[in-house]
Amino acid sequence: MNDLFDAIDPSERPQATIAEGAYLLRGAALAFERNVLIGLDAITARSPFRHMVTPGGFVMSVAMTNCGAAGWVTDRSGYRYDALDPESGERWPPMPESFRRLATAAAEAAGYRGFMPDACLINRYEPGARLSLHQDKNERDFERPIVSVSLGFQRRSSSVA
Repeated sequence: MNDLFDAIDPSERPQATIAEGAYLLRGAALAFERNVLIGLDAITARSPFRHMVTPGGFVMSVAMTNCGAAGWVTDRSGYRYDALDPESGERWPPMPESFRRLATAAAEAAGYRGFMPDACLINRYEPGARLSLHQDKNERDFERPIVSVSLGFQRRSSSVA
């Protein structure tokens, strides 16, 4: 599943500064990939990916789910973080330890020592999905990092009997 990073030599994964406080850590998730995918399967078994509806009534093209203490949700009443999955009424699945270790390691590499993630929004971008440029302004603490991980595109194989 490493298509996104195949051209990167494992010994040459430089950190790039995108903007003040924003860093690109090429290949940083590769060491965690297997366990992250196992954790993702556990999360989506409890809280499957879904296409949420914006306050304006538009269905988002990006499929989403969450894990951890709170999840990002949107519906006709607005955008917010909520402890409960609106589809099941249950708490979001717990954050897998592999997610926590990956986020902590990435934050540390970017200079944010002592970071402990408490929530994880998981987006699935299928061909044709898009998310417009936006800025989240409802974070609790603007001094803490937001860690974003891209795992690339997974080819699905099909068999004909």
